[in-house]
Amino acid sequence: MIGKLTGKVDNISNNQLVIDVQGVGYVVAVSGRTLNQIGASETVSLLIETHVREDAISLYGFIDTAERDWFRLLTTVQGVGAKSALAILGILSPDRLAQAIAAQDKAVLTQADGVGPKLALRIVTELKDKVAGIIGRSGVAGAPAPLATSGVNGDAVSALINLGYRRMEAFAAVSSAAGKLGNDAKLDALIRASLAELSRRDSAA
Repeated sequence: MIGKLTGKVDNISNNQLVIDVQGVGYVVAVSGRTLNQIGASETVSLLIETHVREDAISLYGFIDTAERDWFRLLTTVQGVGAKSALAILGILSPDRLAQAIAAQDKAVLTQADGVGPKLALRIVTELKDKVAGIIGRSGVAGAPAPLATSGVNGDAVSALINLGYRRMEAFAAVSSAAGKLGNDAKLDALIRASLAELSRRDSAA
């Protein structure tokens, strides 16, 4: 079983690399995110996930542990194959994916090739309780801790959505604000703090 490959990038085609390791060329499928980070590098070191079937041995490469862990988790969902998992990881970094699932944001997942509304719903439903675990293992930065989406927190998220913010943006802002204000925060205070958080993020962008 191959766990890591380090070698020269011999060829790039359709999100696949041929990595030359001491004269042996390995065909490795990667996400668009990994491909962008590789850029024009002549050599590369990738974590490898090996899938063995009766008719093929497929290698999937990842730039970091977080992306590999998310690939493993995504492919546990019925209907999510390796190709769909790589497509999702190509449009969402691990921290953004964690936010999307925690926020139950199905729409952002449907932007990935091969992911329709039904599959997106299955992904966020099946993985919502596992987000905290994978963040803890991988140390994904910027992902919110699990947030109750009912009661005051849910009302604050809804208020921000009604103001025109996307669900994932609203969820992340309320998550951050709730962490600072504590569990006893009133709705108006939570909304003000969330708006301030969004304002700071916009200024930093």
